[in-house]
Amino acid sequence: MRRPVRGKAAVNVVLLLGLLGCFGPSAVSCITVSTPAELHASKGDAVTLSCTFTSTSRPTSRMSVDWSYRPQSGGPPNTFFHFSSRAFPPPDGQFVGRIQWRGSPARGDASISLLNATLNDNGTYTCSVRNPPDVHGSPTSHTVLTVTPKVPSIHFSDIAVLIAFILLPSAVITLILIGRMLCPKKQQNQSKAYRSPIEVTVGEEYGIHPPAAKIKTASCCDLYLMDSEDEAEYYNPKQFPPADDGYVESQC
Repeated sequence: MRRPVRGKAAVNVVLLLGLLGCFGPSAVSCITVSTPAELHASKGDAVTLSCTFTSTSRPTSRMSVDWSYRPQSGGPPNTFFHFSSRAFPPPDGQFVGRIQWRGSPARGDASISLLNATLNDNGTYTCSVRNPPDVHGSPTSHTVLTVTPKVPSIHFSDIAVLIAFILLPSAVITLILIGRMLCPKKQQNQSKAYRSPIEVTVGEEYGIHPPAAKIKTASCCDLYLMDSEDEAEYYNPKQFPPADDGYVESQC
């Protein structure tokens, strides 16, 4: 009578080991989620909130992804995105119309994109992944996003336009002014050096030469040796104009 009892107990032990062999690995399997510790972006940028996971079970339709946000000022986290077979973007709130699904569960990717980042988006973002039966391990991970004002930058096209419309005209005007300052002096010097052969200076119409010209004047001896005819021509008042104040007749 005792042998059947022992045989029945042995069968129960075998069945228990079989159950442990089938369900044991599922009970201890786990999932691991990873995200960057920090992200930095400028106002207006599109930010990719990266999230990857590893699981011992192949992702199925039961797998789900949740993204939550906690403001920098503090407070409870708020779930704004959910994925389960398809994406469910936020219907309202500060993220409405600015969240896009970028993940691929088959490749272990649960990333999303935040469009047109603002300074109010600063805070902590949490990615949670569940892939039954893998529910243990580290199913969540956190990322701190910092958005800063965009610094204006000068492009090469802006510099080229500035040079073309401001610096070049200024340089041309400067060269023209310098040329007008130098050229009149040369023209005045040339006009003084050149004189037309028909021009008559003051005093030349009366036979009076400039002081620089040396004119031989008649001396007393020359007047003494003159003939009567020469003397008559010399004293003929029609040949000479009336004497000016500075004209003095030579006396012997």
